[in-house]
Parts: sequence; structure tokens; C-alpha cells
Amino acid sequence: MRFAADFANRALESEAWARDKLAAHAGKTMRFDVGPARFGFAVETGGPLAASEATPDLTIAINPLKLPALLAQPSRWSELTSATGDAALAATLAELAPTLPWFVERLLARALGPIAGQQVADAGRRLLAFPEYAGERIAESFARYVSDEARLAVRSDEAQRFATEVAELAARIDALAKQVDALER
Repeated sequence: MRFAADFANRALESEAWARDKLAAHAGKTMRFDVGPARFGFAVETGGPLAASEATPDLTIAINPLKLPALLAQPSRWSELTSATGDAALAATLAELAPTLPWFVERLLARALGPIAGQQVADAGRRLLAFPEYAGERIAESFARYVSDEARLAVRSDEAQRFATEVAELAARIDALAKQVDALER
């Protein structure tokens, strides 16, 4: 958990405006529940974060299956997370979430250089978005398959009508066969 706080603080160290937004919530605690994993943080004076086990003022729940989509597109924060507790702190986090890619890109640019850092960040975003993209494509394909097959399937009322028509046709053929036999004699 300390690693997460260190990472967040590194991202925030050159972003005074983001630290100022968090500083307004100094002394408050938050917890991120990602499936069974829980990460607690306390907002310290000036805006940095510290690992915390205290009872949270705000709990953010994230479905682990939706975490890659959230990391790829943090602008979908309100769609992919649910917040319980301090509404003002939740609003601040929702406001900061879309800037997460910029923080990551800056950290990667510092570590790898501006071009390589940008390329790694772009590749990471594409990889994180892939599971959701693949799931959508599979769901669309399945829906199309079911729709196409449903047109080929016969409903019970259609099957009964067809059976009745076949029976009537068979009776007419039998009657015609009797007439042909009678003419032959």
C-alpha cells in the first residue's frame, strides 16, 4: 500500500494545482476497494497522500474487471466507480481522475525520455483498453449470431401451421391418387 502512496505522491510532486485540490481535504481518509484488495490513504497537509488503515471518510469501489477500462479511460470515473461517504472528497477525486494519464505520461517521460515515455504510455493505454474492446466485440458477434439464427428458427405456431398444411396436402395427394387409380381401371 505504501507503494501506491509513493506512486501517487511522485505523480503529484510537480502538480501543485492537484495537491492544492487535495489539500482542501487534509486529514480525511479514503479507501479504494478493488475486489478483495483494499488500499487506504490519508490526505496530509499540503496535499500529499500517506498509506492509512484508519476508518475511511470515503470508500471508492471499483470492480476488478473494470479496472483496466478505468485506467485506460479515467474520464469514465463516474461510470466505472461507486463512491460512499464524503461527497466533496469524491467530487475532487472525480475531477482529478481524468488527469491521471498526464501524470503517468510525465513520470514515464522523466524515466524513459519524452518520446519513449509517450510511446510506452500509449501502448499501455491500448493494452488496458483491449479487454473491454474484445468483450464488446464478442458480445456483438454473439448477438448477431443469435439474431441470425432466430430468423432461421421456426416458432411453434408456424410449425403447427406447416404440419397442418402438410397433412392437408397429403390428404389431397391421396384423393388425387385414388382418382388416378379409378381412371386407370
